[in-house]
Amino acid sequence: MIGGLFIYNHKGEILISRIFRDDIARNAVDAFRVNVIHARSQIRSPVTNIARTSFFHLKKSNIWITAVTRQNVNAAMVFEMLHKTLALMTSYFGKVSEEAIKNNFVLIYELLDEILDFGYPQKTDSGILKTFITQQGVKTTSAEETTKITNQVTGQIGWRRDGIKYRRNELFLDVLENVNLLMNAQGKVLSAHVSGRVVMRSYLSGMPECKFGMNDKIMTDAKDKDTATGDTVAKKKNAGIAIDDCTFHQCVKLSKFETERSISFIPPDGEFELMRYRTTKDISFPFRIIPLVREIGKTKMEIKVVLKSNYRPALLGQKIEVKIPTPVTTAGVNLFCNKGRSKFKASENAVVWRIKRMAGLKEAQLTAEIELLPSTENRKWQRPPINMNFEVPYAPSGLKVRYLKVFEPKLNYSDQETVKWVRYIGRSGLYETRS
Repeated sequence: MIGGLFIYNHKGEILISRIFRDDIARNAVDAFRVNVIHARSQIRSPVTNIARTSFFHLKKSNIWITAVTRQNVNAAMVFEMLHKTLALMTSYFGKVSEEAIKNNFVLIYELLDEILDFGYPQKTDSGILKTFITQQGVKTTSAEETTKITNQVTGQIGWRRDGIKYRRNELFLDVLENVNLLMNAQGKVLSAHVSGRVVMRSYLSGMPECKFGMNDKIMTDAKDKDTATGDTVAKKKNAGIAIDDCTFHQCVKLSKFETERSISFIPPDGEFELMRYRTTKDISFPFRIIPLVREIGKTKMEIKVVLKSNYRPALLGQKIEVKIPTPVTTAGVNLFCNKGRSKFKASENAVVWRIKRMAGLKEAQLTAEIELLPSTENRKWQRPPINMNFEVPYAPSGLKVRYLKVFEPKLNYSDQETVKWVRYIGRSGLYETRS
């Protein structure tokens, strides 16, 4: 079974060494250090064979745990044992780190004597082991955790220092969204979601408190109930977006968000990510691709692609790139497009169509006449999806900033004196249309 078990730090220094069988020599420790930890190329496989010796290894943070054997063992069982060993260490002394292992090496040797008997796994359940290994592990507290505890006790804000001053108080807010879409050739949406981020740059004096509101559906519905009167057009205009899930920066007061649905926070100085969110409903897709593929015999093919922009005419889409796949047997391509530039890339087996700018509610068309090499294979071309990249100056999810307020009671500068900038950018994620 297992001949030995070693634990290394990130430098390759041995922290724990336990040999169970005579067929494992001491030089096995050095062999693993040289060939895996200090290897020039990255080792991707969790099993490494060196001179007829197998090393099964896991890496957790900056620690390597390795089981060594010269026999033909069950690999799944070895990895299960390694994971159980790490779980046991965590249950005894918390976070597994170099410092924690050095502080608890006596306890670890005791555990290894119970876990493995002559290389055969025995007891790995923490509940059973804690009945007869009653020694408490020494828990190490990191500097980060110590600071966090201190801040909780003293009420100090760890992400912002005191005494920050600016001549001009400015606040920049960027709503950055990635649209992911898979659509079939007939225009039916197969899957779609928007993943977004609200990124802020804060150049504010003192210790200000900011309040940020958006057209979240829960907030909007609550306001509609309060003001029951009003026409249908106004309600549609102010319709909220349904956010599926969201995460916030540590500066956000979550209790206020849960009760009032307002995002209240004391911002860090400089750039930071205020929140991340994901939505799957009522997405406004900036572009629609309409493909038409026509096979003319066995040596010719024609692909027509119509690109339509679906946003307001006043807006301009930028950095537009459409990648249209072609068969592997493509010999030559004749391209015609009424907007932008197109080029056939033989290395990628694709036609790349680039448009610098495109206004809303416009249409562009590309035609590709493809000559194919004769092939003996009767397999039909699978037609990979058409891929697209773009950037538009609005949020495809429909998210809008309703208000952004700043309060600073100590320095006494008002919300009106703060210069605020809001920008929306929608980009393509995986934006594909099947042909």
